[in-house]
Amino acid sequence: METEGTDPDVVELASKLFGLARTGDTATLVAYLDAGVPVNLTNDRGDTLLMLAAYHGHADAVAALLERGADPNLGNDHGQTPAAGAIFKGEDEILRALLAAGADPDAGSPSARDAAAMFGKTEYLQLFGN
Repeated sequence: METEGTDPDVVELASKLFGLARTGDTATLVAYLDAGVPVNLTNDRGDTLLMLAAYHGHADAVAALLERGADPNLGNDHGQTPAAGAIFKGEDEILRALLAAGADPDAGSPSARDAAAMFGKTEYLQLFGN
């Protein structure tokens, strides 16, 4: 996260929010979102709250973020999407929630489809219609 010229309190709050997504503290995260924190907030690597919650296996946080309009197709600075991260981590429930919310299995690099093929996850490829 760019910190030069940024209020240290804002940086501290943002760091806290990304920590909540990583640890799956859904209730606290939701309180901040409902108070006006942007649901598609990104960190200095382009990771969204959704990306971190998905990658770290927090299905409740993922569901809460999606319910509040998180974009399941926003990739980080490396082109990775929450769906590809869910495949990498073997998070079936999260992948299904992302797909139900409109995640594109062909978005990103590697895409979720590419990640499924790379890791031999044929059950995921079947979800995508392959």
